Amino acid sequence: MLAVADYVPTLIFDEIDQGIGGRVGAVVGEKLWNLSQQHQVMCVTHLPQLAAFGDQHYQVVKQVSEGRTQTVVEQLDENGRIVELAQMVGGISESNLNAARELILQARVREKEIQQA
Repeated sequence: MLAVADYVPTLIFDEIDQGIGGRVGAVVGEKLWNLSQQHQVMCVTHLPQLAAFGDQHYQVVKQVSEGRTQTVVEQLDENGRIVELAQMVGGISESNLNAARELILQARVREKEIQQA
């Protein structure tokens, strides 16, 4: 990858998940996490399998007020992150909240496996 050959401190990926799904998204998440060990990585994604690999999670919301559109960016805490991942999975329900927790757990386990390899 070019980032390794020519050091770039920050890498930004905008909707890198376009056209991919669950398992491939998790693999892309692993690759981005690997990159994050040497670079700051920012990723805009709609794929929860990919988002689960992030160390920080921000929610971007567009709001229309009096005919003007504003974009609000909020850093999520752990609970907010779980809720947002559940929303990305398909909506707020107990099963989707559990799925979000499981995605985060799987990502952390995979990160540890990669570190130990």
